Formats: sequence, C-alpha cells, structure tokens
Amino acid sequence: MRLGMFMMPVHPPDRSFWSTLEEDTEKSLLADRLGFDEIWLGEHFSASTEPIPSPLMFFSNLVHRTKKVRFGTAVINLPNHHPAIVAAEAAQFDHMSKGRFMLGIGPGGLISDFELFKKSDPGARNRMVVEAVDMIERIWSQDPPYDLKGEFWDISIKEGINAKLGVGFMPKPYQKPGPPIFISLASPHSSSAKTAAQKGWGMISANIIPTYSVQSHWAVYSDACRAAGIVPSGENWRVARNMMVSSSDSEAEDRVFGAGAANNYFYNYMREVLNSVGLLVILKPQPDMPDAEATVAAITAECVIHGSPKTVLQAGGVSRSGRSVRRSPDDRS
Repeated sequence: MRLGMFMMPVHPPDRSFWSTLEEDTEKSLLADRLGFDEIWLGEHFSASTEPIPSPLMFFSNLVHRTKKVRFGTAVINLPNHHPAIVAAEAAQFDHMSKGRFMLGIGPGGLISDFELFKKSDPGARNRMVVEAVDMIERIWSQDPPYDLKGEFWDISIKEGINAKLGVGFMPKPYQKPGPPIFISLASPHSSSAKTAAQKGWGMISANIIPTYSVQSHWAVYSDACRAAGIVPSGENWRVARNMMVSSSDSEAEDRVFGAGAANNYFYNYMREVLNSVGLLVILKPQPDMPDAEATVAAITAECVIHGSPKTVLQAGGVSRSGRSVRRSPDDRS
C-alpha cells in the first residue's frame, strides 16, 4: 500500500486566497517529510472554497522543497483547456520534477466552471476528455509536422517548421512515453472506469463516494479488462478516503462528527453543492435511500475511516454505528 494525500481543497469561502495557498503548501511539505508517496490536487476556476486554478503552478513551488513525493493533478479538467497547452505544460512540469508527475484528467465537476467555459453537455465533456488525451499522447509521440483533427479541436503545425533551429517542435515529457494518466471517478458504475481499462489509464475513486460505489468502479474496470484480454491490477487504482486517527475511538468520533470538525464541514459543503444540482445520489450510502435519510452524518459515517491507531490498522476504522469499514486488498492509496 502506498500513502497519498488528496487536497480538493475545501476551505471557508471567505478566507483570503493567500492564506489558503500557504496552508496547502505547509501541508504538502509536511506530507513529504512524513514519507507520503503522493500528493494530488484539484483544479477549479470559480469557487473560493476550492480556489486552485492551476495545480501545476502550485506544484512548481514544491518541486525543489520536497525530496521524494510525487505530484498528481486531480484533476486537470480537459474540456476547459486546449490539448496543446496541456501537452506542453505537462511535459515541462515532468522535466521540472524529473518524472515525479502523474497526469490526472477528467471532464470537470463544478457547475460554475461549466457555465464559465460553456461546457454544460456532460456527453460532450466526456468525449472531449478522450479526444484531448489522444491528441496529447500523439503530440508527445512525434515530431512535426502535426496535423491532428477531431470533433472539438484541430491542431496543426505544418508551415512554421525549421528543424535546424528546433522551431515547430512541441516538448516531450521526461518520462517515456509520458507520465502515467489517471481519470477521476465519482458516479456509481462510472463508464469512465471502462474507458480507463480500454485506454490503459489509472483511476482515482473520489473521497465523497460510498463504499458500494468504490466497489462498482473496480467491478466495471475488471470486467472491461477481462473483455480486452487484460489481467486487471490494482496497481494504478487510487482510492481516496478521508481518515481521522486519534488516541481513542471516542476522540476520533468527536473530531469527525463534532460541530466544528473539518469532516463535518466538508461533507456538509459537498451535500449542499451536489443536492443543489440533483446529484445527491453520488453521496448516498445506498442508492435507493430517501434524500431525507442521506444526512450529513450518514454520509460522513460512510466515507470517513476513523478511530484509534489500533482500530484503523486492524479494521480500517469504524462507522458511527460501530460497523467496521474494511479496505479492499486492491486499495492502493
């Protein structure tokens, strides 16, 4: 098992931007000192609660201040970016970090960003992800001329090429053939898990989803691997879960469910945001439970591994009702 840290991050909406960045930087540096293997950071353009418009810019501030931790975007929302820009910037950061980079990608999940970039059609966003990755990988794999045509983008460098001077050449990553690619998953039985299997991508199962939904991602992925003649492996599966380890089970419960607890704030925020756009089912511990029963407490109990060190190590934590929460042997982070 590898240990990673996933920062959406979620902060009070009226907090100053600079102090948010300072706190997230401090947490990242501490994670490296403690021996964490990976740091994953989300991207949002239009939310003061989740105010990181450029994960790569944030990570660039950490490269020379950390020793071993790897950096993952969770995620770059590809419909909001031109593929050539992502290809070039990702290649640059891969060199800056000497290969300590994982390219997490996705279709986006913030309704105000959809409006900002005029990307409201979920089907189109999913197709844009596949097309963008295909173009990015083709840019990384070849020299000019470039002539890539798709449903959403056309990328061309055919005339302005001077091979002697290196003009017209897109940068290639440090890792060959490129950094590993991961796609984010949140919906139960997400079709993106099938896409990951078919494309050879890794998966990131979100920290806001219930256990059955996490299991459904592995089931969809495994079925798609077997259909393609591939042996499914958990090596490139990242499962994000909130964790609280305290000196006792009772103290951990207080720190998870207390009125001022960070987890209580986080799942309150997520429930209100997703319920407002008709996506409460993503959070529900059981898909058929009534909305009124999908309370913040119920969602938190389902999603947070918590307890004393002994409890967490032996059973993966306890729910508020005392039910053990066990990790799958395929969980990798």
